[in-house]
Amino acid sequence: MKLKIYLFRHGQTYFNREHVFTGWKDSKLTPRGIRDAKKVATKLKGKKFQVAYQTRLSRSKDTLKYVLKYHPECKKIISDDRMIERSYGKLQGSSHKAFVKKEGRDSYQTLLQWHKIDHLSGREKKEFIRKMGEAELKIIRRSYRVPPPGGESVKTVEKRVKSFIKDLLKMMKKEKVNVALSAHGNSMRPFRRHFEKLSIKQMMELENPWDDYFVYTIDVK
Repeated sequence: MKLKIYLFRHGQTYFNREHVFTGWKDSKLTPRGIRDAKKVATKLKGKKFQVAYQTRLSRSKDTLKYVLKYHPECKKIISDDRMIERSYGKLQGSSHKAFVKKEGRDSYQTLLQWHKIDHLSGREKKEFIRKMGEAELKIIRRSYRVPPPGGESVKTVEKRVKSFIKDLLKMMKKEKVNVALSAHGNSMRPFRRHFEKLSIKQMMELENPWDDYFVYTIDVK
């Protein structure tokens, strides 16, 4: 017997649109995000699942609501925050732009103390600060092991997602059901790594869409 897992990300939120660190903050779907959710719902229209999972955040719940309009066969909705978005700690609610500016300036001041860059001025100095800030942003967003201040590393997220997957597969095999997962961008990375057999590097390079889904087949003997 073959069972299915339908995995999808919530639609675009206002924080996504404005390039703000969202994490565990609750940001609503934009008009585009609602269209994203409806697209996922339409694509899943012909599929069947009996159990659906969401997190406590409205973007996960609201996206799932659109999907469930076509699935009267789904009788059970479960909230499980092991698949919630990665916490960005103290950065939550702040913009990427502000982060780049602050980190770039901090890096500049540190190097200036060592007289490494005291020759920079004007446009050259501004460009240096921007590049240093963007490098720090990339580390925060794409590093597997480095957590934001007070937040979670992707390694930490993967640990809780693995725990969720273990319990999910056990439940599916016992109850013989297909499931739908209304997840988040960073929690989807470990899901996809697990089911697609990806390396850490491949996982960290993933870009998860707002308007599509992934399906995985589980063999039950």
